[in-house]
Amino acid sequence: MTIAVIGGTGLCDWDGAEIIAEQAIDTPYGAASAALRHVRFAGAEFYFLPRHGDGHRYPPHKINYRANIWALHQVGVDRVIAVNAVGGIADECGTGALVLANQIIDYSYGREHTFYDGADGRLDHIEFGSPYSEPLRELLIAAAAERGEPLVEQGTYACTQGPRLETAAEVQKLKRDGADVVGMTGMPEAALARELGLDYAALCLVVNPAAGLSDEPITMADIQRVIDAGMLSVKQLLAAAISADSRR
Repeated sequence: MTIAVIGGTGLCDWDGAEIIAEQAIDTPYGAASAALRHVRFAGAEFYFLPRHGDGHRYPPHKINYRANIWALHQVGVDRVIAVNAVGGIADECGTGALVLANQIIDYSYGREHTFYDGADGRLDHIEFGSPYSEPLRELLIAAAAERGEPLVEQGTYACTQGPRLETAAEVQKLKRDGADVVGMTGMPEAALARELGLDYAALCLVVNPAAGLSDEPITMADIQRVIDAGMLSVKQLLAAAISADSRR
């Protein structure tokens, strides 16, 4: 089986990784966000694709999610671990926490969100009651336990449109709806992966309290500090999980 990591905000590159190969991939849905890299990091080999493109060029609502997922499928990837920077809503999802989503609520709109758009005459209604792959989640949970890495093992991800952050009133609505974290890129990525039969998991780094849940305003400088501190743990956890999987 072949694993790919989709990097989000704070993971547009992979410092310290050896690039084994790199290829630009065109798809029936256009070009992927960036060239697909086959990398080696801490003994683990996998594909890496920066969701927002090199230099973080694409905002959440402008990402070509269909091209990205199709490109991974095209090279033989069958499992995807997505990395997402999110705002924390639930008490256990404080700043700096790593959260492994097990549910999602989609509040985004206007995105090309399916391969079954009628263009080729095909139609399918995928089963999506459990949007994330349990075996892939278990792989990450086991790797975190082995490393002694604190991990919130389940949480509901609210996907908003972006690129602006949410209002305090919107966050209160998300909380009432049962959301634990909020981000802008979880959908349609997860559903597109399901349509192509790819196992998919989302590892979320909480980079700020969601709007209205802190006495301090949210600043990009504060978010960047958390990203700088937290992404190394994310990379090491991913490498440990992928390495453990390769030894099975």
